[in-house]
Amino acid sequence: MEQSLRWRIGVGAAAVLVGGAVVGAVVTQAAVPQVAPAVVEEQAGASAATILVDVQGAVARPGVYALADGARVVDAIARAGGATAEADSSALNLAQPLTDGSQVRVPVVGEAPPGAIDASGLVDVNQATVDELDTLPRIGPTLASAIVAYREEQGPFASIDDLDAVSGIGPAMLAALEPLVSF
Repeated sequence: MEQSLRWRIGVGAAAVLVGGAVVGAVVTQAAVPQVAPAVVEEQAGASAATILVDVQGAVARPGVYALADGARVVDAIARAGGATAEADSSALNLAQPLTDGSQVRVPVVGEAPPGAIDASGLVDVNQATVDELDTLPRIGPTLASAIVAYREEQGPFASIDDLDAVSGIGPAMLAALEPLVSF
């Protein structure tokens, strides 16, 4: 009888210790400040052809996501849990193809879109409208339209050299544009 009592006390003590450890872990986890996820989430069954995209703004789970090569803005927003109720997704081209290292920022309704002309006066060729591109020297409405069309079909420009792929832009124009544009 005494041995049975010791065994029950031992089992009870072990249960108290395990329960205390679980409660301690929960309390410790609750005390840790929560930070927006910046961890890459892998797609189930992802192939070798993946890109990383940073999704920010009015989405359920901002963060960096691995997407299949050829993914579009709409795919990135879906991976981030979808747009929130405050999102203004009409400010985005949801069909725009994404490239590795790009960022998708979903604005809230009423939020000004990122400026195509920054504080230093540089024109961001990845954000500029046809009219804004037309303000650059030697760029008329036709070439500005070609830049926007190329960007929408091929994704954002990473450097000045990428502009060379747009029909009508050559080495002399690249040299003239380089100090006037940003990416």
